[in-house]
Amino acid sequence: MAAGGAVEPGPPGPAAVSSPAPAGPSTAGHLFRPLSAEDEEQQPTEIESLCMNCYRNGTTRLLLTKIPFFREIIVSSFSCEHCGWSNTEIQSAGRIQDQGVCYTLTVRGQEDMNREVVKTDSATTRIPELDFEIPAFSQKGALTTVEGLISRAISGLEQDQPTRKANEDAIAERIDEFIVKLKELKQVASPFTLIIDDPSGNSFVENPHAPRKDDDLVVTHYSRTLQQAEMLGLQAEAPEEKPEEEDLRNEVLQFNTNCPECNAPAQTNMKLVQIPHFKEVIIMATNCENCGHRTNESETCSVEIPELEFELGMAVLGGKFTTLEGLLKDIRELVTKNPFTLGDSCNPGQSDKLQEFSQKLDQIIQGKVKAHFIMNDPAGNSYLQNLYAPEDDPEMKMEQYKRTFDQNEELGLNDMKTEGYEADQAPQR
Repeated sequence: MAAGGAVEPGPPGPAAVSSPAPAGPSTAGHLFRPLSAEDEEQQPTEIESLCMNCYRNGTTRLLLTKIPFFREIIVSSFSCEHCGWSNTEIQSAGRIQDQGVCYTLTVRGQEDMNREVVKTDSATTRIPELDFEIPAFSQKGALTTVEGLISRAISGLEQDQPTRKANEDAIAERIDEFIVKLKELKQVASPFTLIIDDPSGNSFVENPHAPRKDDDLVVTHYSRTLQQAEMLGLQAEAPEEKPEEEDLRNEVLQFNTNCPECNAPAQTNMKLVQIPHFKEVIIMATNCENCGHRTNESETCSVEIPELEFELGMAVLGGKFTTLEGLLKDIRELVTKNPFTLGDSCNPGQSDKLQEFSQKLDQIIQGKVKAHFIMNDPAGNSYLQNLYAPEDDPEMKMEQYKRTFDQNEELGLNDMKTEGYEADQAPQR
């Protein structure tokens, strides 16, 4: 549809309707006929109506039509032959859609200016390049073109310019400058963006390539907000409140277990903790009041201190949530209080070596001697805090690697079967 043939709305329509004239050919067969300029049988229904300008009878024409790849609409036009007053508008013949719709069109040439547009009363029209917006319910609905929308905006701004120039000349000059920019848009010297956002879902921008995709047109469907639903006169339903979920991060869970050492009844404490810049971990600790045994989960990390020629295999210290100082003190306690390194069972000179090891470890703990601390966890579940996070820590190096066969064997992964086990367990016939 060319811009000159666009259907443009005017002032409010008739307030009273008298008896309708006989229906035209458009009511025969299908009630809504496809919109087509070549369909000569597509005639409007004429109704004699009261003109609200001169209070004499004029004529209202109703056309029930269907826009291809869109939906049915009612185009109404009123004209009075006595005073010349006219008015045109469109209404959706369907219900308010389940979702709102937003059309974003990049206008690149005159072909885009001639695209058909259905703009309902509830639609908001924006041109971001000019910071220009036509709010919802500020205009009647229209069946027009992109060029027709811009022409309509120009006409609306020009309508009260004589009054503005008489009373507010500065504002009138700024509006004149803006009108010039709108007229330049019609020449499409450079691409611009047209956005039509309609919470009712009944607006439409033509895709001339339909049913193929239009690269210059983006159509987005969205759920209406409560404010948009109220604006459309719909019953606004507040979103259902979901029951509050238990926040395990703020609670320590306890359950009864048996001590793995003496089999006496014991309690295991469990807590979910979010470690910054790492992940969520579950800390579990079992304390036995009968024998004093304590145990933790996730014992897959080995520790190495090259300066002391010291290496501690995985599952020796057990899983811990502690500081580096606390871990070093646990290592010192584990090594120096080992019964096989004390008393009559120790080898000659071993006590002196342990004493020397303990002194060097104390110097490292006190920060008097620098040393490297290496944690190697094939399960990938260990963590050492980065004080510079999210930036890199210049004192720390983190390396990810692919596990070896032996490491997978220690973790029990080599014999773990995750595919096809159902078929293996099927009964043989």
